[in-house]
Amino acid sequence: MITAQHGGPDALGVPRWDFSTNANACGPCPGALAAVQQADARHYPDPAYTALREVLAAFHAVDAVRIVLAGSASEFIGRFTAWVAREGGQRVWLPMLAYGDCGRAAQAWHFEQVLDPAHAHLAWLCEPSSPLGQAEAMAQRVAASGARVVLDRAYEPLRLSGRCSLEPAALQQVWQLWTPNKAMGLTGVRGAYAIAPERAVAEVRALNQLAPSWPLGAHAVALLDAWVSPTAQDWLAQSLETLRDWKREQLDLLSNLGWTVLPSDANYLCAAPPSPLDVHALRTAGIKLRDTTSFGLPGHWRLGVLPPEAQAALHMALREQERVA
Repeated sequence: MITAQHGGPDALGVPRWDFSTNANACGPCPGALAAVQQADARHYPDPAYTALREVLAAFHAVDAVRIVLAGSASEFIGRFTAWVAREGGQRVWLPMLAYGDCGRAAQAWHFEQVLDPAHAHLAWLCEPSSPLGQAEAMAQRVAASGARVVLDRAYEPLRLSGRCSLEPAALQQVWQLWTPNKAMGLTGVRGAYAIAPERAVAEVRALNQLAPSWPLGAHAVALLDAWVSPTAQDWLAQSLETLRDWKREQLDLLSNLGWTVLPSDANYLCAAPPSPLDVHALRTAGIKLRDTTSFGLPGHWRLGVLPPEAQAALHMALREQERVA
């Protein structure tokens, strides 16, 4: 059984220095935060989300009929897997290291995991990948496999280097899943959307029929609407420059402490410490990292890029562990 694990707050509350999430550490985006705070929670949103679909479609230069709204990426993963299973799908391809919800959904519907995407009915991609933040070596092969392919693009807005492995024409043939709450630094507001492949009208209709009523509340609508605004996109572009500087500093910090750091194109990275960590002591010091064992990468930790003051706290705590070891 695949156990659900997540970064972020835990039973002790919100960590003061939370390296365990991939949210934009420059956030929250002021415009998006204001939109969420001003959302009219007294009323239901439009159940068809007509205006929201149109602004999202315009932002991505696609037809509004291709937009599928979801309560979150995890909700979409579960719903999409259920739909493929209903259509007769039985085999799934997953990256070697992947977000656990994809595997849990496949397991719940008794999918057989296969190594060759050509034999799969359903395939999941993520770029930049999670937890590594890298390109997916199998991306082009998977996209051309004939399976129903979903590309999770949650971290594309937080890409600090590199580029997507799929060319624009290939992107139009896969499902693209977007969760902008990370880029906006507002992960507590749940809301996502997918862009269907070209000429997938029937599939969109089927997925919409499987959705609960009002998958998005007023606050999620406000966030997604703000996300595509020029103001938010300008803020995001500026934040990426800051994150690049912070990432260079964080890489130097970890390397100087003897950590083995893996390459990453995103605002997070995976690294292995030179000796086992005292996780309890770190958490007591207000620091939380993300154990990547559940992703399939034991012995490593994923760290979101945080500002210098957080890095200084991490440095002090790790030095203290060295001292008492």
